[in-house]
Amino acid sequence: MKNWIFLLLALPLFAQADEIKIGFQKSAGLLSMMKTQGVSLPGHTIKWIEFPAGPQMLEALNAGSIDFGSTGAPPPVFAQAAGVDLLYVGAEPAPVNSEAIIVPKDSKIRTVAELKGKRVAFHKGSGSHFLLASALQKAGLKISDITSIYLSPSDARAAFVSGGIDAWVVWDPYLASAQKAYQARLLADYTGLPLANGFYLASSKFVKASPQLVSALLEQVKLTGKWASEHQKEVSTLLTQQTGVPADIVTTWMGRSRFGATPVTPEIVANQQRVADLFYQQKLIPKSVDIASRVWTWQAK
Repeated sequence: MKNWIFLLLALPLFAQADEIKIGFQKSAGLLSMMKTQGVSLPGHTIKWIEFPAGPQMLEALNAGSIDFGSTGAPPPVFAQAAGVDLLYVGAEPAPVNSEAIIVPKDSKIRTVAELKGKRVAFHKGSGSHFLLASALQKAGLKISDITSIYLSPSDARAAFVSGGIDAWVVWDPYLASAQKAYQARLLADYTGLPLANGFYLASSKFVKASPQLVSALLEQVKLTGKWASEHQKEVSTLLTQQTGVPADIVTTWMGRSRFGATPVTPEIVANQQRVADLFYQQKLIPKSVDIASRVWTWQAK
């Protein structure tokens, strides 16, 4: 593997503290890949902090425990509504079929509309939350028309296997694993629904103090994403070793993943505003939020 692709250009020293705190999720994202390979930031030490999902990561961002991280579309909307001081500094390609609503193979449920009154598990505030809300809206329903069961992926998996829930909304590799291990049947993914980008987020304090460093981090993410897209076999091997997930599951996961980092364009802002508006309309957040006011413009090379 060409480790040079994971090395940053030499950076000038910045006035802020030497330590940079980056949040990541072990089972997903380019930041996790960058951690595994090692990133060199001259004059700085990176402290990597693992989180189970985006909502917890943004709680840490608000508390000052991290400076930079990545999540799906919903976590920053919930965080904005709660008053978290964050900035959207970069975006990832929107997922299409790497996240889905699934039901047991022998379930009588055949359409999203049939979820009315059913027990549906998902991680509150995660990307799955928006997928579910969007799919229900298309079917003429709201989140309030189902029984929401807020569970982490590991707890939801146990409930799915035991029959404690009727449906589960989850992302890869948990999705790929459930499809293989239990022949879980796909009810809906993002096909035919509004897409929602992933985001790179930073605290306003961090961006104000070190805008060049933020740009350098995003350039490294972009390079890593380009490499990952062109070397899926190597990435699959890397993630199999890193996560302990079986190789065939990782291969499925990687086959439907989309990697990269881009500036937050007006089109992406509009996509994210649609996420925020849907959550507000369905009373999932206490107030409306303005996405454009929290965007930092990255001048990508």
